[in-house]
Amino acid sequence: MTLLSILAALILEQFQPLSIERLVRAPVAKLAAFLEQRLNDGIRLHGGIAWVLGAAVPAVGLFIVHRLLQNAQPLLAVLIGIGVLYLTMGFRQFSHFFTDIHLALQAGEIDQARHILAEWRGQSGDRLSSSEIARLAIERALPLSNTHVFAPLLWFVLLGPAGALLYRLTQLFDEYWQSAAHHPADESAALEAFGWFAHRAFALINWLPVRITAAIFAVVGDFEDAVNCWRTQADHWPDKANGILLSSGAGALGVRLGMPVHDLPNELEADDDRPELGLGDEADADFMQSTIGLVWRSLVLSLVVLTLMQISAWVGS
Repeated sequence: MTLLSILAALILEQFQPLSIERLVRAPVAKLAAFLEQRLNDGIRLHGGIAWVLGAAVPAVGLFIVHRLLQNAQPLLAVLIGIGVLYLTMGFRQFSHFFTDIHLALQAGEIDQARHILAEWRGQSGDRLSSSEIARLAIERALPLSNTHVFAPLLWFVLLGPAGALLYRLTQLFDEYWQSAAHHPADESAALEAFGWFAHRAFALINWLPVRITAAIFAVVGDFEDAVNCWRTQADHWPDKANGILLSSGAGALGVRLGMPVHDLPNELEADDDRPELGLGDEADADFMQSTIGLVWRSLVLSLVVLTLMQISAWVGS
C-alpha cells in the first residue's frame, strides 16, 4: 500500500498541482504565529513545548489513527496516506521557478531569468550573468528536491503518513521561527531562542534524508566524482546539509557550483561563504536540464528500490 500511495500522490500532484501557499504554508504560518505569541518568552524550553504541540502531537495523533484504520478501514487508510503525501511533498512546490528560469535562459531572455530568480531567492540579482543564474538555480533546486520530494518520501516509508507530516511541520516551524525578517530587532534574540528546538529537531530529522538523497545522486550520476566531491568539499559549505547535497549533486552532474557571484552590493551571501563545489564545466541552461534529469532518475531509482523491497516482503510472507 505504501508504493500505491506514493504513486497516486505523484500522479495527482502532476495533474492537479497543489496550492501550497493557501493549503499548507498559510495555515502552518498561522499556527506558528499563534504558538509564538502564546509561548515565546525567550526560553528554549518553551520553544520545545511549542514544537511538541505544533508538530509532534499532530504526528502522533495521525500515527495512531492511521494504524487503527489499517485494520478496520484499509481503503480509508490508503486515502489518508495519499492525502498527506499530496500535502507534504511534490515537485511543483519548487519546480515551476526552476523550469521558468530554464526556459528564459534557453530563449536568451536574461532579464526575465534574473527577475524569476530574484523572486525565487527573495534577493535581487540585476548583474548576474547567464552562467551565474543557472548556477544559483541549480544550487537552490538540489536541496529543495530533498526537502520537497525525497525526505517526505523516506519518512513516509519509515513511519507512514505521520512521518511525512512530522517532517513537513518541523521544516516549516524551523523556517518561520528561525527567521527574524519580520520581527523588530529587540525581538530577534527571543525568536532565535524560541526557534532553537525546532531548528535542532529539523537538523535531526533531516540528517538521514540528506545523506540518502546525496547517495542516490551519486548512483544515478557520475558516482566517482560525486563521492569524491562529497568527501572533500561538503564541509566547506556554511550549511553542512546543503553542502552534502550540492557537492554530491555537482559531482554527479560534472558542473561547478558555489564560487562568488556578481550580485548587488547588499547581497546576503559573502564571497567566502561560497567555496567552489563540484568539478567540470561552468553551469548553463544545459546543466539545468541535466539537473532535472538527475532528480527524475533519482526518484525512479527510489521507486524501483521500494518496489523490490515490497516484492521481497510479499514473497517472504
